Amino acid sequence: MFRRFVGLAGLAVAFVIAGCASRQPPLANDAYVWQHQWTPALARSISDSGQELRAWRVLAAEMDGRGQWRTFSPAWPVLAASGKPVIAVVRLEGALQQWDETVLLERTRALLSQWRLQGIRFAGIEIDHDCATSRLPAYTHFLASLRPLLAPGERLSITALPTWLESPGLDALLAQADETVLQVHAVQSPRAGLFQPERARAWLREFARHTGKPWRVALPAYGTRVSWDDQGRVVAIESERPTLVDSTESRELFAEPAAMQRFVAGLEADVPHGLAGIVWFRLPTEGDERAWSMASWHAVLRRTPLTSSITVNTVPSGDPSRLDVQIVNSGTSDMALPALVRIDSACEAADGINGYALQRTPQGLYLQRTRVGLLRAGRQLAIGWLRCSRSPGTVRIDR
Repeated sequence: MFRRFVGLAGLAVAFVIAGCASRQPPLANDAYVWQHQWTPALARSISDSGQELRAWRVLAAEMDGRGQWRTFSPAWPVLAASGKPVIAVVRLEGALQQWDETVLLERTRALLSQWRLQGIRFAGIEIDHDCATSRLPAYTHFLASLRPLLAPGERLSITALPTWLESPGLDALLAQADETVLQVHAVQSPRAGLFQPERARAWLREFARHTGKPWRVALPAYGTRVSWDDQGRVVAIESERPTLVDSTESRELFAEPAAMQRFVAGLEADVPHGLAGIVWFRLPTEGDERAWSMASWHAVLRRTPLTSSITVNTVPSGDPSRLDVQIVNSGTSDMALPALVRIDSACEAADGINGYALQRTPQGLYLQRTRVGLLRAGRQLAIGWLRCSRSPGTVRIDR
């Protein structure tokens, strides 16, 4: 018990000590390396991001809904040079209703043997199986059979879905794993969006009550385009690579870096019990147009402030009488494309391109966004053109 009266200096010291004791270190960052092709751009991302990341979770194999098995070959020297622990991820399609456990275990055994020989810091295996809750008992049996295949020091990790939280089989499943990664993005209908912060916080609090082991949360660092047919059925999800489909409706979904940075700050201010870190899906590269820019990625990993700066201007084109209208993002945060750009001019002709359309209103001319999208940090986008015989006036983002 403190005495009723203390000196001001002593009180100040007490406050400082209490503040230091309550301050939590940043949550550790892992990243999923989900690319099928190991390009030079991917190698650069691993090299450039290694300082901020604890471990790599690398797609190693997958079994599709028909039971077809496919393996992937990473660039082993790139992973070895990073010096980081590497976890091999085996993805089992959630729609897979049955499997031959003996065959699956044998394939996993061969995979483990191969990865142990590659000169990397091999840390274990993660099973990514987004199954229905009715399949949890079979999944639990598989994990129990898989554990004896691991060598000393290798850990068994699994991903978990929020839909499992109400299942009586969840605790038995979690007991088989050394570590669980709770996925809180892209787990609802696409119409609900890619990520909902309040819903995610509720899932995290609930999950913390189910496990006494360390666990992590998977957060998004990407965008996706979802298309529906005229019956409202999802016909395509374009995320890692484009898919050409005919559809009557499509929508761009994305996780803005600034929003995710705010979510992480809230997590670190009040860490759920047992939460050991974040696993980001997926590692961005310069060639991945649906992932964050490297500037935003590194700012979020480092917990450094993101800067927002998006402007619009006109630039000369190859035609002396035509000007191109460009949006420029000179900040470090990927930002949503502006909905309206006002054209204050009396040009003879104008039009929009790249997701913008010209609108003529009593208030003037506008370039109106026709689809949602992001402009990555350090990038520019042509959204229209003007043909003017005299001064073109100005263009500006309509707030």
